[in-house]
Order: sequence, then C-alpha cells, then structure tokens
Amino acid sequence: MAKDSKIIAANAAFYDAFSTGDFDGMERMWADDDAISCIHPGWPAIIGRATVIGSWRDILQNPERPQITCAEPQAIVDGDSARVLCIEIVDGTALAAANHFRRVGDDWRLVHHQSSPIAQIVEQAEDDRASHRVH
Repeated sequence: MAKDSKIIAANAAFYDAFSTGDFDGMERMWADDDAISCIHPGWPAIIGRATVIGSWRDILQNPERPQITCAEPQAIVDGDSARVLCIEIVDGTALAAANHFRRVGDDWRLVHHQSSPIAQIVEQAEDDRASHRVH
C-alpha cells in the first residue's frame, strides 16, 4: 500500500499545481525527457517536453483557466511505472483522466496525461419505449 500512497500523493501534487497556477511545480512534475505526452480535452496529442510544458504554461497563465479537482483516484503500480485513473471535475463537468508516471530516483514523474469527457447515459431510449407501447 505504501507504493500506492506515493503515487496518489504525486497525482495530488499534479492537481495542486494546476489549481494554484504553480507553473514551476507543474514543470517539476513531468519527466525531463522528450518521451512525454499529453492530450488535453479537445486537443490533438502533444509529444515532447518543450511542447507539453509549453501547453501547461499557457494554460496556467490564463487567468480564466478552469477550476479542476480530482475525484476517485485509483492507482495501478507496476514496478517503476504507474498510472492513476480518476475523475476530473472541471467547472462542474466530469472528465475521465489517466495520469501515467515513471519512477525517477525516489520520485514519480508524469510521462503522460489524458482527459476526455465522459459520455452521458441518455434516458431517451427508455422514454421512447414507453411512448411506443401497445395498449
């Protein structure tokens, strides 16, 4: 469980850096190599440290950046690799997120972040069946 708590803490630090607009903290969260990637909601894939970190700088410097909190984090640890699956609450909307980490020394560093909208279950199908019943 100790390894799970360390990765959950690293994931929490990522969201803390985002919520406080801490660019230096965000930059430190990421592995220092070009094998990192990110897919922001609605964006194409971004690959490479300069591009990924630049995207976060632009987002964090935006005074109208969304407020994000992390809910229900679940850690999957496999040796020196780990991922945290969670729900991001972005200005009241739920997104599914996956944060992939690599152990670098004693620390966990991000190597990939991806979040996307969660499809909503449409109850219209049930309503349609009710309106087409034969009496």
